[in-house]
Amino acid sequence: MLKHLSAARVLLPRCLLASSPRTFSGTSRLLGRMEAAVVRCLPGEPKLTISFCLEDSQKHMLRDQDEALGKVLTRISNTIAKNQAKAKKSKKKRDQQPSEAADTAVVKLFFQGDEVPDTLPNREAWQDGAVLQVGEVKYSVQRNAPTVTTAELPVSLMAGFPVCPKLQVEFGDLQDCEFMWFKENSTNTSPKDSPAPEGGWTQVGCERVLVPSNQDIGCRLKLRCTPKDGSRTGQAKELVSVATVEAGPGVCTFDNRHAYTLRPAAWPALRVVSYNILADVYAQTDLSKTVLYPYCAPYALQLDYRQNLVKKELAGYNADIICLQEVDKGVFVDSLTPALDAFGLDGVFRLKEKQHEGLATFYRRSKFRLLSHHDIMLSEALTSDPLHSELLEKLSASSDLKDRILQRSTSLQVSVLEDLANPERKVCVANTHLYWHPKGGNVRLVQMGVALQHLSQVIADVAPGAPLIFCGDLNSTPDSGVIQLLSEAAVPPQHADWSSSGPEESCCMALSSTFPPLQSACGQPAYTNYVGGFHGCLDYIFIQPQSMQVEQVIPLPSHQEVTTHKALPSVAHPSDHIALVCDLLWNS
Repeated sequence: MLKHLSAARVLLPRCLLASSPRTFSGTSRLLGRMEAAVVRCLPGEPKLTISFCLEDSQKHMLRDQDEALGKVLTRISNTIAKNQAKAKKSKKKRDQQPSEAADTAVVKLFFQGDEVPDTLPNREAWQDGAVLQVGEVKYSVQRNAPTVTTAELPVSLMAGFPVCPKLQVEFGDLQDCEFMWFKENSTNTSPKDSPAPEGGWTQVGCERVLVPSNQDIGCRLKLRCTPKDGSRTGQAKELVSVATVEAGPGVCTFDNRHAYTLRPAAWPALRVVSYNILADVYAQTDLSKTVLYPYCAPYALQLDYRQNLVKKELAGYNADIICLQEVDKGVFVDSLTPALDAFGLDGVFRLKEKQHEGLATFYRRSKFRLLSHHDIMLSEALTSDPLHSELLEKLSASSDLKDRILQRSTSLQVSVLEDLANPERKVCVANTHLYWHPKGGNVRLVQMGVALQHLSQVIADVAPGAPLIFCGDLNSTPDSGVIQLLSEAAVPPQHADWSSSGPEESCCMALSSTFPPLQSACGQPAYTNYVGGFHGCLDYIFIQPQSMQVEQVIPLPSHQEVTTHKALPSVAHPSDHIALVCDLLWNS
């Protein structure tokens, strides 16, 4: 039995007086349903926080974990006493009459019916299920309750396109949370920056992701997220969109493709996507607007608009592995990760050195577990890893080419995944975006040589026998040296790409792959990149035919669909590239 000690007291009007019992029973009379006092207290942290609503004002107290409980109760008392004094002074000024005498009310903490000693340190005193009593107001203490810590809605909302909130929950699981979506009633004409009147909202959804309908156009949206962890429930968080729902663009280039991917691939098949989504840092330049994509409406180059299309396109593929190139860091964190997490995928990101964009690989968490990742910057690996010493020595014959290669920040993202249905089965997923310059064939050959050496070593060290899935924008057409190296496992010194940038940077060498010939899973389409001044096949998904076979290639958009708005990107397509999508089967 806990020893009874004196409680901190405060003057309150008689209407809030408690009976001041020395113990508190669950059968005691309560004033309706108890509100919550949320306590966050973690081992190793010096402070804890106590949050509760007191006299219509939300209080957040930051206290030392080792501090005695009595000091917190006294602080609460002092806060109310100050409020009481202000109220009395204000009333006296209004009616010039002496205010009603205030009586002392208790401020106590109870646990399992016993008053908690006020000498007990905070970390021990504030237990889950305790009751904080302030007069007749009682609060149920929720220690480390599920809490929404990050909550944001996208700025741009379009009918027919998924709205994926950015949410983070502490002490809970997003998969357990409850969601309620509302639209603002059209009769509500309150300004955008003011809250809608009570009853001004109609429920339109109860899933984590909402796809607004045409009936929602012109309305703001509201999300109420109730954080949960199993049976434990925290305080709900409400968000109201800044903008209203706008009309979508109509039919997009990927809509017909989604007819082939209505459901995820059934095990043991897996669906793979490779897609250069066009980084915002490149889409918003004057060169892009006036030279590269002058045919594209300016609003369709805006990031928020394009991200609506990208998220709908990726979600509709129901993929198991997605390799993306030209991913802005902010897009990965604030847009793609929340969206694809809602559709069951986890992701990793590799920022390109000296750039604001990079590579992202996502995988379906119900099918795969990330065992390890082994990312490198190709130029750095070439000079620092003895694995590439022979290639570096050959390259030294052309100092100009060597210098050019070492200036590049091209990266290789490598993820080793474990098949959850068969943990003995692993796969190595590689993702890259090779040097872009039309005359950079020799640079790309060396970059690919480094990449293949690295991948061979990773598989040997981490997952012997694991098949390779190699995705990326290789900036290489089917007749290039890079594609010959991948598909034939060797490139002769006579290949034209060795002299692609002129005689000063020519370096003719025989280059061999560390892998047997790989297969382009999607073949060689007429083009995967279609802009005003160029179209060609630059994107690939390579596999090892000894380990995997192609079950299905999702058809690319028709030429008519691609050119409806002249070229890419457009109001109906978010990138200048086209996603490659295929279903693969393990051979055994």
